[in-house]
Amino acid sequence: MPSNSPAPAGGPRDAVDPPSGPTGPTPHAPSAACRTAKADPTGAAPSPAPERADPIDPNPSPALRTAASVPDPGTPRGYRAVFAVREFRAVFAAHLLSLLGVVVSELALTVLVYDLTGSPLLSALTFALGFLPYLVGGTLFAGVADRYPARRVLVACDLICAGCVAVMVLPGTPVGGLLALRCLVASVSPVFTGTRMAALTDILGEGDLYVLGRSLLRIVSQSALLIGFGVGGVLLAAVSARGAITITVGTFLCSAALLRFGTRNRPARSGRDGGGALLKDSLAGARTVLADRRIRALMLLFWLPAMFVVAPEALAAPYADEIGVGPAALGLLMCAMPVGHIGAELYAGAVLAPRLRSRIVLPVAAAGLLPLVLYGFRPGLVASVVVLVLAGVGAAYVIGLDQWFVDAVPEELRGRAMTLLTAGLMTVQGIGMALAGLAAEFVPVHQVVAGAAVIGTVCTLVLVREVRRTEPVHGPRTEVRDGADRHMTSG
Repeated sequence: MPSNSPAPAGGPRDAVDPPSGPTGPTPHAPSAACRTAKADPTGAAPSPAPERADPIDPNPSPALRTAASVPDPGTPRGYRAVFAVREFRAVFAAHLLSLLGVVVSELALTVLVYDLTGSPLLSALTFALGFLPYLVGGTLFAGVADRYPARRVLVACDLICAGCVAVMVLPGTPVGGLLALRCLVASVSPVFTGTRMAALTDILGEGDLYVLGRSLLRIVSQSALLIGFGVGGVLLAAVSARGAITITVGTFLCSAALLRFGTRNRPARSGRDGGGALLKDSLAGARTVLADRRIRALMLLFWLPAMFVVAPEALAAPYADEIGVGPAALGLLMCAMPVGHIGAELYAGAVLAPRLRSRIVLPVAAAGLLPLVLYGFRPGLVASVVVLVLAGVGAAYVIGLDQWFVDAVPEELRGRAMTLLTAGLMTVQGIGMALAGLAAEFVPVHQVVAGAAVIGTVCTLVLVREVRRTEPVHGPRTEVRDGADRHMTSG
């Protein structure tokens, strides 16, 4: 169960035709007026919808266009249905480009800082700076996600990151400037990711297509961890560190172009395009989100398991040394958990029905860390890899939790809530890695990992109880939305 958000690289990772496939309009769908008249037994004429004076897409959510349509048996289903939506293809391609570029630049920047200073501490600090600014950016700038149109925010974030990286490659940029620019790029990332998560509910609706779309973006993030560092290593053998970083400028610009010309322009969620103080709005939104008992419990269910599951990844190198295996084995230990995560996510999204994905959330979350208890027996390489794959499989609960979260958060707070979710997720993983490293200074590595699993499981069980207590009283419900059933069950 590795990171449920884009890799900690700091940057965004995560005239258009109407969406095709199950989210597109059908020629037989009744008009809004007809639906209203049919629902009103008095026969009173419906009041006309207010006209919009701005050029922004007046029908921002595909869910509104298809709420009364019945899925065509011939339309794509599962992940194929998500890719059938034209706007999502643009978002997916932009995510893939920028994420791969950021992973490569992360490696190249670390090499560049080490070449300039010869300091292992400063070199390692470039990785740490991918985590630390998330909390600042996600808390202080979260209001941007709701008060400006999503497309404008996403494109602006990409352009800011492209500008920062362009300055990084200038020969005269000092090491302090490189680290400061790294912090700025990392501060932009939670705003980008939270805005994109909220925008997916407009592009894919709030039902199963949204859940599968989020799943695909997570799979890309995990795959980038497996592929990106290998690509970066090969690239650094062919070009200089500055040359490799320069490539990221192009990936950010391509991502910005895809988002600008491949997605619709929708209005700001809050309806206050730039009004008021941003900092005050961001902090007020965070307070409102965290004050809601249900939203807070669900957010913690994203965060807590992720905080403890990073222990074996953070301690992979010392554990490899402890069991006496070489660098190649270390690579296997680092790859095992993402492989389990990707496999579980693909299976849950492609095979399990929405209702079943919802039902397994709490049991899988409660048991997800238990395989790591076997680290207490100091397993060898093969057994350790199996344990890590099983721990990665524990991430399957997140795909159902995505639906619960989007159901619980009011639309006008969605951008801020998802920005805060992303910032908190990256922050707790950084804290988890730091605490695991600190504990390993005093306790053998295998005992630290097993202890993290035990403590994490106890904390998660307490949290599962809280999530059950806050579940909606109306119980399971089903709506026709995006040609897919929308379920919310107790788990």
